[in-house]
Amino acid sequence: MSHAQVATERNPLDAYIAEGLKNNIVIQQKDISLEKALLSLQTAKSLFLPTIAFQMNYQTADGGRNIPLPLGDLLNGAYATLNQLTNSQNFPQLENQSITFLPKNFYDAKLRTTVPVINSDIIYNRKISGQQVVLQEFEVATYRRELVKNIKSAYFNYLTALNAVDIYQSTIDLANEGKRVNEKLLENGKGLHAYVLRANSEIASAQAQLTQAKQQVENAKLYFNSLLNRPGDSPVDTAYNADAGLIHASVQLKEETGPAAREELQSLQQGIRINETVVKMNKSYWIPKLSGFLDLGSQAEGWKYNDQSRYYLAGLQLDLPVFAGNRNQQKLKQAGLDARNAQLNLDLVQQQLELSSSVARNNLKAAWETYRSAQVQLEAAESYQRLIERGFRAGTNTYIETVDARTQLTSARMAVLINKYNVLAASATLERETASYTFSK
Repeated sequence: MSHAQVATERNPLDAYIAEGLKNNIVIQQKDISLEKALLSLQTAKSLFLPTIAFQMNYQTADGGRNIPLPLGDLLNGAYATLNQLTNSQNFPQLENQSITFLPKNFYDAKLRTTVPVINSDIIYNRKISGQQVVLQEFEVATYRRELVKNIKSAYFNYLTALNAVDIYQSTIDLANEGKRVNEKLLENGKGLHAYVLRANSEIASAQAQLTQAKQQVENAKLYFNSLLNRPGDSPVDTAYNADAGLIHASVQLKEETGPAAREELQSLQQGIRINETVVKMNKSYWIPKLSGFLDLGSQAEGWKYNDQSRYYLAGLQLDLPVFAGNRNQQKLKQAGLDARNAQLNLDLVQQQLELSSSVARNNLKAAWETYRSAQVQLEAAESYQRLIERGFRAGTNTYIETVDARTQLTSARMAVLINKYNVLAASATLERETASYTFSK
């Protein structure tokens, strides 16, 4: 089969990966966290816009302190004289007044509009919110890659268990054939009863291995379906062409890619950028904050509303820090230490990821060599089993030798099977360590 034919064949694993990325519960939770980060960014942007609020308060009181105004005592005498001189009543008599400090039946209703004019904190908060959105996107991508690896590994484990069932069933078929031959020889007086007993023992042993393999199939199926967030008994398409995966693994062995593209490193780098923004924000504490406001309202006693009650009030508010007990400087130093610690953490994680990437590449190389060796051993075991089986039928080899040949053949088949999927699993691990899997758009 050519590489082009392998590449164009249907690959159910890709469909399962797409299904897992769509339905996995943890992915859905992380998507919600990303959506919340986007909403936080929108909130930070909205702080630049004016804020309009309706405010109203009502007060009423009686008694308390007051200011006496003796208007009658001061003016009534003069008004009386003026009335006599003018022979009129144009100047009425006044009563003394008393004005209380506490308002009675007083309301104040207004629309207050506030707008930031100069505020560096808003600018930096918006920038930090945007950086946190990118950080959350990296976190989602990190788990998506981990999920891809887990789905591939679970799928390969399922195929391993499923093929193991076929191998043990084939072993049972061979053992049953050996039992039949020994029973026939015993009927003709040429066999031994011990060989029939040994055949029964071999069949029972293979049956036990088959039962265990079937249980492993069910367990692997349950785990695989759980990653896709679907019922555990859902059928699994096994039409996977392992040759395509082996070709991909051979290509990986020729590449020398490292962990530079991993989202974990990009997340840490983004964290450093966030810390640097926090440092800049703390450095700008000395920049004054200026905001403006405008009130449009009405206030009066007795719920009056007229030209005298309506008013507007506009102004500016300036906030300039003078002294805060060195708290701003301490916050600046803390932000600087956080930035330095983030850089050290990036260096440490980069070393660890480079190590894990190298280990994964070496594991793939070892798995590949072991797989090639197992193929050679299988060819030898198949040839040996055929020769011993013919020799037993011809009477030149004992039944014990045929049992040993079948055991070797079963072990060789299992070794090829296990090591083939070990190669594919190691390939998936290296793909995860180097972040080389390409997500479909």
